[in-house]
Amino acid sequence: MILAIKKFFEDKLFLNTEVNQGENAHRIELASAALLLELMKIDGHFDERETHAIAEVLVSTFSLDQQTLEDIIKLAEIESHRSTSLFDFTSLINASYNYDQRVRLIENLWRVAYSDKRIDRYEDNLIRRISDLIYVNHSDFIKAKLKIRDVVSAS
Repeated sequence: MILAIKKFFEDKLFLNTEVNQGENAHRIELASAALLLELMKIDGHFDERETHAIAEVLVSTFSLDQQTLEDIIKLAEIESHRSTSLFDFTSLINASYNYDQRVRLIENLWRVAYSDKRIDRYEDNLIRRISDLIYVNHSDFIKAKLKIRDVVSAS
C-alpha cells in the first residue's frame, strides 16, 4: 500500500483510471490527510488535541485501521512539505468528491481547527481558501463553521 501511495504522489496526485478503485481511494485519503495536516501546521502551534482530531477524522471518514492511519499520516506529512500549493490536493478532492463530501471535508477541517478550543486567523484563512478551491459555497462554509463551533461549545 505504501508503494502505491508514493507512486501516486510521484504521478502528481492525478487519479488514474487504469489503477484499481482501492488505490484511488488511498490517494483521496492521502490528499484529505495532507489538507488536515496543513491546517494543523498553519498557526505554528502543535497541539496534541489537533493531532488526535486529525486521527479521529481520518478513521471515521475512511474507516482506517491503526497501521493504515499511521502510514497515511506519515506520507501526508512528507507530501505537505514537498507540495508547493494546495492545488495539488484540492484538485484531487474536486475530481473525487461530490458536493456533500466536500462540505464534510470543510466540517472536518473546522473540527481540527476547533480541537484546541481556539481559531487562529491563519486557520480561518486556510479553511476559507480550501473551501474556495473545492467550490464550496460561502453559505455552506459558514454553516459548517457554526455547526462545528456549536458542537465543540456544547461539549
